[in-house]
Amino acid sequence: MSADRERGTGTERLITCLTWAVLLFGLWLWGRGLTGVPHTTDGPATGNLFALTPAEAARLPRPAEPLGQHAVPQRVDIPQLGVQAPVVSRGLDTRGAVDPPPLDQPGVVGWYGAGPTPGAKGAALLVGHVDTETRPAVFYKLSTLKPGETVRVVRSDGKVARFTIDDVRVLPRTGFDARQAYGPHTPGRAELRLITCGGAFDRVTHSYTANVVVNAYFTGTAR
Repeated sequence: MSADRERGTGTERLITCLTWAVLLFGLWLWGRGLTGVPHTTDGPATGNLFALTPAEAARLPRPAEPLGQHAVPQRVDIPQLGVQAPVVSRGLDTRGAVDPPPLDQPGVVGWYGAGPTPGAKGAALLVGHVDTETRPAVFYKLSTLKPGETVRVVRSDGKVARFTIDDVRVLPRTGFDARQAYGPHTPGRAELRLITCGGAFDRVTHSYTANVVVNAYFTGTAR
Protein backbone atom coordinates (compact mmCIF):
# COMPACT_ATOMS: atom_id res chain seq x y z
CA MET A 1 0.00 0.00 0.00
CA SER A 2 1.40 3.40 -0.93
CA ALA A 3 2.06 6.16 1.60
CA ASP A 4 -0.72 8.23 0.05
CA ARG A 5 -3.16 5.40 0.53
CA GLU A 6 -2.09 4.85 4.12
CA ARG A 7 -2.70 8.53 4.91
CA GLY A 8 -6.16 8.62 3.35
CA THR A 9 -9.04 9.11 5.77
CA GLY A 10 -12.23 7.10 5.98
CA THR A 11 -14.16 10.06 4.56
CA GLU A 12 -11.79 10.26 1.62
CA ARG A 13 -12.27 6.55 0.94
CA LEU A 14 -16.05 6.92 1.02
CA ILE A 15 -15.94 9.85 -1.38
CA THR A 16 -13.61 7.91 -3.63
CA CYS A 17 -15.76 4.80 -3.76
CA LEU A 18 -18.94 6.79 -4.29
CA THR A 19 -17.25 8.71 -7.08
CA TRP A 20 -16.43 5.63 -9.07
CA ALA A 21 -19.78 4.09 -8.15
CA VAL A 22 -21.55 7.09 -9.68
CA LEU A 23 -19.44 6.68 -12.78
CA LEU A 24 -20.14 2.97 -12.88
CA PHE A 25 -23.90 3.30 -12.62
CA GLY A 26 -24.08 6.06 -15.21
CA LEU A 27 -22.13 3.95 -17.66
CA TRP A 28 -24.19 0.89 -16.83
CA LEU A 29 -27.40 2.71 -17.73
CA TRP A 30 -25.69 3.92 -20.89
CA GLY A 31 -24.53 0.40 -21.71
CA ARG A 32 -27.97 -1.14 -21.28
CA GLY A 33 -29.21 1.04 -24.09
CA LEU A 34 -26.57 -0.19 -26.51
CA THR A 35 -27.43 -2.68 -29.23
CA GLY A 36 -25.13 -4.22 -31.75
CA VAL A 37 -21.92 -2.99 -30.12
CA PRO A 38 -19.01 -4.07 -32.35
CA HIS A 39 -16.96 -6.97 -30.97
CA THR A 40 -13.74 -5.38 -29.80
CA THR A 41 -11.34 -5.58 -26.92
CA ASP A 42 -8.89 -3.14 -28.48
CA GLY A 43 -7.99 -0.12 -26.41
CA PRO A 44 -5.16 2.25 -25.59
CA ALA A 45 -1.86 0.41 -25.18
CA THR A 46 -1.21 2.18 -21.91
CA GLY A 47 -4.35 0.73 -20.38
CA ASN A 48 -4.07 -2.87 -21.55
CA LEU A 49 -1.95 -4.68 -18.97
CA PHE A 50 -1.98 -8.11 -20.58
CA ALA A 51 -2.54 -8.17 -24.33
CA LEU A 52 -3.03 -11.59 -25.91
CA THR A 53 -1.48 -12.56 -29.20
CA PRO A 54 -3.87 -14.25 -31.69
CA ALA A 55 -2.24 -17.61 -30.91
CA GLU A 56 -2.73 -17.13 -27.17
CA ALA A 57 -6.35 -16.07 -27.64
CA ALA A 58 -7.01 -19.18 -29.73
CA ARG A 59 -5.90 -21.39 -26.82
CA LEU A 60 -8.48 -19.97 -24.42
CA PRO A 61 -11.54 -22.19 -23.82
CA ARG A 62 -14.65 -21.69 -25.87
CA PRO A 63 -17.51 -19.76 -24.23
CA ALA A 64 -20.36 -21.82 -22.81
CA GLU A 65 -24.05 -21.22 -23.36
CA PRO A 66 -25.37 -18.66 -20.84
CA LEU A 67 -27.35 -19.77 -17.80
CA GLY A 68 -30.67 -18.41 -16.62
CA GLN A 69 -31.12 -15.22 -14.58
CA HIS A 70 -32.98 -16.76 -11.63
CA ALA A 71 -29.98 -17.60 -9.40
CA VAL A 72 -28.09 -14.86 -7.57
CA PRO A 73 -24.35 -14.88 -6.73
CA GLN A 74 -23.35 -15.85 -3.21
CA ARG A 75 -19.55 -16.05 -3.30
CA VAL A 76 -16.72 -15.20 -5.67
CA ASP A 77 -13.52 -17.25 -5.68
CA ILE A 78 -10.31 -16.04 -7.34
CA PRO A 79 -7.80 -18.86 -6.75
CA GLN A 80 -4.79 -16.91 -8.06
CA LEU A 81 -5.35 -14.21 -5.42
CA GLY A 82 -6.46 -16.49 -2.61
CA VAL A 83 -9.82 -14.67 -2.56
CA GLN A 84 -13.01 -16.31 -1.32
CA ALA A 85 -15.41 -13.45 -0.72
CA PRO A 86 -19.12 -13.27 0.05
CA VAL A 87 -21.21 -11.41 -2.50
CA VAL A 88 -24.07 -9.11 -1.55
CA SER A 89 -26.61 -7.51 -3.83
CA ARG A 90 -26.30 -3.74 -4.00
CA GLY A 91 -28.75 -1.20 -5.29
CA LEU A 92 -28.67 2.58 -5.43
CA ASP A 93 -28.04 5.05 -2.67
CA THR A 94 -29.87 8.35 -2.17
CA ARG A 95 -27.60 10.00 -4.74
CA GLY A 96 -28.53 7.51 -7.44
CA ALA A 97 -25.15 5.74 -7.30
CA VAL A 98 -24.44 2.04 -7.00
CA ASP A 99 -24.04 1.53 -3.28
CA PRO A 100 -20.68 -0.23 -2.72
CA PRO A 101 -20.09 -2.59 0.22
CA PRO A 102 -19.60 -0.74 3.51
CA LEU A 103 -16.05 0.37 4.27
CA ASP A 104 -16.09 -1.69 7.46
CA GLN A 105 -16.59 -4.81 5.30
CA PRO A 106 -13.48 -4.66 3.08
CA GLY A 107 -13.66 -8.38 2.31
CA VAL A 108 -17.15 -8.22 0.77
CA VAL A 109 -17.90 -7.92 -2.95
CA GLY A 110 -20.95 -6.04 -4.25
CA TRP A 111 -23.04 -7.26 -7.19
CA TYR A 112 -25.24 -4.77 -9.02
CA GLY A 113 -28.51 -6.62 -8.47
CA ALA A 114 -30.48 -4.83 -11.19
CA GLY A 115 -28.05 -6.14 -13.81
CA PRO A 116 -27.39 -9.64 -15.17
CA THR A 117 -26.65 -12.54 -12.85
CA PRO A 118 -23.13 -13.98 -13.25
CA GLY A 119 -23.45 -16.74 -15.83
CA ALA A 120 -26.48 -15.20 -17.55
CA LYS A 121 -26.28 -13.37 -20.87
CA GLY A 122 -24.76 -9.91 -20.59
CA ALA A 123 -22.08 -8.38 -18.40
CA ALA A 124 -22.54 -8.97 -14.66
CA LEU A 125 -20.85 -6.33 -12.50
CA LEU A 126 -18.92 -7.15 -9.33
CA VAL A 127 -17.38 -4.24 -7.45
CA GLY A 128 -15.07 -4.17 -4.45
CA HIS A 129 -12.77 -1.88 -2.54
CA VAL A 130 -9.05 -1.81 -3.33
CA ASP A 131 -8.11 -0.76 0.22
CA THR A 132 -9.22 1.10 3.33
CA GLU A 133 -7.43 3.69 5.41
CA THR A 134 -5.66 0.88 7.31
CA ARG A 135 -5.28 -2.21 5.12
CA PRO A 136 -5.74 -3.79 1.69
CA ALA A 137 -9.27 -4.81 0.71
CA VAL A 138 -10.72 -7.66 -1.33
CA PHE A 139 -9.67 -6.40 -4.79
CA TYR A 140 -6.27 -5.02 -3.78
CA LYS A 141 -4.38 -7.34 -6.18
CA LEU A 142 -6.98 -7.35 -8.95
CA SER A 143 -4.60 -5.78 -11.48
CA THR A 144 -2.20 -8.75 -11.15
CA LEU A 145 -4.65 -11.17 -12.77
CA LYS A 146 -3.80 -12.46 -16.24
CA PRO A 147 -5.75 -13.81 -19.23
CA GLY A 148 -6.39 -17.53 -18.98
CA GLU A 149 -6.81 -17.45 -15.20
CA THR A 150 -10.09 -18.43 -13.58
CA VAL A 151 -12.79 -16.73 -11.54
CA ARG A 152 -15.59 -18.80 -10.01
CA VAL A 153 -18.96 -17.54 -8.79
CA VAL A 154 -21.10 -19.69 -6.50
CA ARG A 155 -24.79 -19.18 -7.31
CA SER A 156 -27.90 -19.73 -5.22
CA ASP A 157 -28.97 -22.62 -7.50
CA GLY A 158 -25.95 -24.65 -6.34
CA LYS A 159 -24.04 -24.17 -9.58
CA VAL A 160 -20.55 -22.75 -9.66
CA ALA A 161 -20.16 -20.54 -12.72
CA ARG A 162 -16.62 -20.69 -14.06
CA PHE A 163 -15.21 -17.71 -15.95
CA THR A 164 -11.98 -17.36 -17.91
CA ILE A 165 -10.23 -13.99 -17.88
CA ASP A 166 -9.46 -12.57 -21.32
CA ASP A 167 -8.77 -8.91 -20.63
CA VAL A 168 -7.21 -6.90 -17.79
CA ARG A 169 -6.95 -3.12 -17.97
CA VAL A 170 -6.22 -0.07 -15.89
CA LEU A 171 -8.30 2.66 -17.48
CA PRO A 172 -7.49 6.29 -16.61
CA ARG A 173 -10.36 8.54 -15.60
CA THR A 174 -9.19 11.13 -18.11
CA GLY A 175 -10.68 10.18 -21.47
CA PHE A 176 -12.47 7.21 -19.92
CA ASP A 177 -13.90 4.97 -22.65
CA ALA A 178 -17.23 3.62 -21.41
CA ARG A 179 -17.67 1.36 -24.42
CA GLN A 180 -14.50 -0.62 -23.82
CA ALA A 181 -15.07 -0.82 -20.07
CA TYR A 182 -18.76 -1.70 -19.84
CA GLY A 183 -20.07 -2.30 -23.36
CA PRO A 184 -20.52 -5.99 -24.28
CA HIS A 185 -17.42 -7.53 -25.80
CA THR A 186 -19.33 -10.27 -27.60
CA PRO A 187 -23.12 -10.03 -28.06
CA GLY A 188 -24.97 -12.98 -26.57
CA ARG A 189 -22.07 -14.08 -24.38
CA ALA A 190 -22.21 -14.32 -20.56
CA GLU A 191 -19.49 -12.03 -19.22
CA LEU A 192 -18.21 -10.90 -15.83
CA ARG A 193 -16.63 -7.57 -14.87
CA LEU A 194 -14.53 -7.23 -11.73
CA ILE A 195 -14.05 -3.55 -10.96
CA THR A 196 -12.13 -1.55 -8.40
CA CYS A 197 -10.18 1.68 -8.06
CA GLY A 198 -6.68 1.90 -9.51
CA GLY A 199 -3.83 4.22 -10.24
CA ALA A 200 -2.66 6.75 -7.66
CA PHE A 201 -4.75 8.25 -4.87
CA ASP A 202 -5.08 11.98 -5.47
CA ARG A 203 -5.30 13.80 -2.12
CA VAL A 204 -6.53 16.97 -3.82
CA THR A 205 -9.56 15.44 -5.55
CA HIS A 206 -10.01 12.65 -2.99
CA SER A 207 -10.20 10.10 -5.77
CA TYR A 208 -8.14 7.51 -7.58
CA THR A 209 -6.81 8.33 -11.03
CA ALA A 210 -7.99 5.13 -12.75
CA ASN A 211 -10.18 2.05 -12.57
CA VAL A 212 -9.02 -1.55 -12.79
CA VAL A 213 -11.42 -3.51 -15.01
CA VAL A 214 -11.06 -7.28 -15.40
CA ASN A 215 -13.20 -8.95 -18.05
CA ALA A 216 -13.97 -12.66 -18.00
CA TYR A 217 -16.39 -14.83 -19.95
CA PHE A 218 -18.46 -17.84 -18.92
CA THR A 219 -16.88 -21.20 -19.77
CA GLY A 220 -18.89 -23.79 -17.80
CA THR A 221 -20.26 -24.91 -14.45
CA ALA A 222 -19.42 -27.25 -11.59
CA ARG A 223 -21.14 -28.22 -8.37
